[in-house]
Amino acid sequence: MLTITAALTASACAGGETPAADSNTLTVMAKLFGTAPDPKGELQQAVEKFLGKKLQITWVPNAQYTDKLNVTLASDKLPQVMGVDPKLPAFVRAAQAGAFWDLTDKLDKYPNLKPMDERTALNASVNGKIYGIYRMRAALRSAIVIRKDWLDKLGLKLPETVDDLYNIAKAFTEKDPDGDGKNDTYGLIIPKWPGNYATSSPYDTLETWFGAPNGWGMRNGKLVPGFDTPEFLEANKFLKKMVDGGMVNPDFATLDSANWNEPFFRGQGGIIIDVNVRSRQVLDLFRDAGDEDYGGKVAMVGNLKRSDGQKFSLPFTGYLDVLAISRQSVPTEQDLDNVLKTLDKLGSVEGQNLVMNGIEGRNYKVVDGTASLINETDPMVRTVQDNADDAFVQLGFKGDTDIGGIGLPRTPSGQPYKDMIKLQNELMAEDLKTAVFNPALPVISPTAVSRGAQIDTIVPDARIKFLSGEITEEQLKGEIKRWYDSGGTQITAEVNDLVSKLPE
Repeated sequence: MLTITAALTASACAGGETPAADSNTLTVMAKLFGTAPDPKGELQQAVEKFLGKKLQITWVPNAQYTDKLNVTLASDKLPQVMGVDPKLPAFVRAAQAGAFWDLTDKLDKYPNLKPMDERTALNASVNGKIYGIYRMRAALRSAIVIRKDWLDKLGLKLPETVDDLYNIAKAFTEKDPDGDGKNDTYGLIIPKWPGNYATSSPYDTLETWFGAPNGWGMRNGKLVPGFDTPEFLEANKFLKKMVDGGMVNPDFATLDSANWNEPFFRGQGGIIIDVNVRSRQVLDLFRDAGDEDYGGKVAMVGNLKRSDGQKFSLPFTGYLDVLAISRQSVPTEQDLDNVLKTLDKLGSVEGQNLVMNGIEGRNYKVVDGTASLINETDPMVRTVQDNADDAFVQLGFKGDTDIGGIGLPRTPSGQPYKDMIKLQNELMAEDLKTAVFNPALPVISPTAVSRGAQIDTIVPDARIKFLSGEITEEQLKGEIKRWYDSGGTQITAEVNDLVSKLPE
């Protein structure tokens, strides 16, 4: 396998000149949540026609994406555009070594690529340098999706506190909420969560509810990682009690996140802690199965209060990954301009509506300023629309008008969807009042870049082992100490220094 430097060198031709990129094709690597679209399918053809270019997209399942990204970064075959977490150490090393274009001063002349929010652009930067076009997301999307019919059957109210959550999960596990007379249900559904600490996982969300910092937070006058706090341990002891009581799916360490909705839909588990749009995904499953009372199956609440009534809500970064451009496959300024013009066109209102909502007149029509889905019972339309939901939306980077973006917010037909969207917006506005922001988002320390691959998973792996009963609380604390001893002490010092130098 080639190193980053060797991969860059390999992109030059024998005569020392760099070959031009193919201007008629855009190559992309993107995450996949669901089924990969047909490259000859209706939606991809529509996107290609709109852009005037062929698309060659490598769709990689989310659970495998980090591994695939690392392999790709070390190869001599980088796509032109890659969706990537800009703080991933392997990417930072590659970017700082020159593998990706520094776009800091290059986006202003492309009207649809200029940052819509300077703070979010800073958050998505690498110590102030922009190595990708951030994909806009709402700042507060964390929520809980619950089987409403199970609540109703057991006479339970929606949770307001973490104690309520525990009691509901216990009841869902022990009181036969599906009424089949069997001991075959559990409360909380958690999938295998790839990546590092502070990735907005269900674990991170719960820890924030208990008062732990979101990634990094101030303790005794300096920034510390959230996992080095009593609240982190309390949250995980709480969750371990749920695991030990059979209230969490037994395969929580291995369940593919692509199948996260299935236990909820099939009546195995009743609670999901994730982004609020998951509520509409599970509504889709019940509706598409022909359930006329699909709206009665799904409820949603926002972030929960701690036992003492204090509320700490988990905000997101304001972005989800960036679209980075390879210097190996986009070697010249002219090639870069060509790719940026293509992305600028994709970033137009028409382009973003296409990748986020599908084909106007085929998948949706504009009603009162929203994309109202049409012909939802037509299998072909549903397939195309699902692909827009699960795949091509990864090329959507300007959000929708509900969160200050440019794309049309989607309004599926059916009152349950309209009610859920209204609730979603209300919960986001309310939880934003108690959001716990990460002050270290814009920075990444040199030691985190050089040592990240070796130590970033120490605490997340130990957390899973603790929850599974493989290690004790003292051993979990020992793993936190091992993180410090393996480079974390230096990372903490560097993060504090870098944050102190950020603009006010």
